[in-house]
Amino acid sequence: MIDPQLLRDNPDVIKASQEARGASVAVVDEAVAADAARRSAITSFESLRAEQNAFGKTVAKAPKDEKAALVQQAQALAAKVKEAQAEVTAAEESFTTVVRSIPNVVLPDVPKGGEDDFVTLRTVGTKPEFDFEPKDHADLGEHLGIIDIPRGVKVSGSRFYFLRGLGARLEIALMSLGLDRAIAAGFEPLITPTLVRPETMAGTGFLGEHAAEVYRLEADDLYLTGTSEVALAGFHADEILPLESGEAFRYAGWSTCYRREAGSAGKDNRGILRVHQFNKLEMFAYVHPDQAEAEHAKLVGYQEQMLQDLGLHYRVIDVAGGDLGTSAARKYDIEAWVPTQGTFRELTSTSNCTTFQARRLDIRYRTESGKTAPVATLNGTLATTRWIVAILETHQQADGSVVVPEVLRPYLGGVEVIEPR
Repeated sequence: MIDPQLLRDNPDVIKASQEARGASVAVVDEAVAADAARRSAITSFESLRAEQNAFGKTVAKAPKDEKAALVQQAQALAAKVKEAQAEVTAAEESFTTVVRSIPNVVLPDVPKGGEDDFVTLRTVGTKPEFDFEPKDHADLGEHLGIIDIPRGVKVSGSRFYFLRGLGARLEIALMSLGLDRAIAAGFEPLITPTLVRPETMAGTGFLGEHAAEVYRLEADDLYLTGTSEVALAGFHADEILPLESGEAFRYAGWSTCYRREAGSAGKDNRGILRVHQFNKLEMFAYVHPDQAEAEHAKLVGYQEQMLQDLGLHYRVIDVAGGDLGTSAARKYDIEAWVPTQGTFRELTSTSNCTTFQARRLDIRYRTESGKTAPVATLNGTLATTRWIVAILETHQQADGSVVVPEVLRPYLGGVEVIEPR
């Protein structure tokens, strides 16, 4: 959740964040009022409890003939304490409900607006040009015998697919390349659970406005994750991490991911760009809050190096406040050029979640004073199934074959070109 101290001391900062997101500003005033009511209830309860404790000592020391009357007074006071405690519980619940409805506070220089109001930070590489009519990735995949969508639909329904032969190996190659680079950069590899408890899903901010995109197993009260970010964020829940000397905890989570893609009916229905199940390698970092912005830049750098080595034309965008997820204070997307669509499409996202997730999941470090404070968390994609779309379309040849990027060849047994089956 947001920092309660910031809410008390500078609610205008949170209001500005809400404006940048195009979200309710009035909810900030509601949260301020709920916080004041909560603190007032706590003060009243503590005052009554202190009175009760003092009165209890009086009863204990009172002469026997006075005790009966004093006990009655003590019982009446105990009833008031119980009532005050119930008021504290109700006030705490009201405060938690309203404050958890407020998304993370965006960083001051995040662009304002919605999905189309991003700022392009840089464009890298050369746009691919062809002296023939390029095929889209779905046609290429079928022609090469590496993507089988009809059988995916037959088995599981729309937005499912099979990767076959070199298609399956191509995805594993991508993931393995990313994993090797993550390990070299100091990330510990994890194969993460893909089913998590509600408190873990809620702690990462995925049960808010995007809850409709999440699959839930009602009988087990578990959720299928749409990214290993969820499990990676929960990995250190309720822990104190030793970050005092500039240490950081970095993980690379390899998992299958599941998304309903609610609200996108009829959009990107063709091929494997927007599907219900895919694999992804996710970087995740726990760092001191002062290091969060620098860590964010590092994650983007790892992603860019991957895309450059894969020979893809891409741009890096600073996502506008209204297009940020609940947990992100800032997000950079990297979008690759997809030739047959004549536009850039998102391949990676990298988010700085500041202390938002850590507050919800109670992940802390110890400050110089000895007190604890929430850590910062960041996440970013280093490889995923969707990248195959840009690779196939960018590196296709006139005969329908596809040149394998050189960095992937060692993972494919030296295969240089994927030929039609």
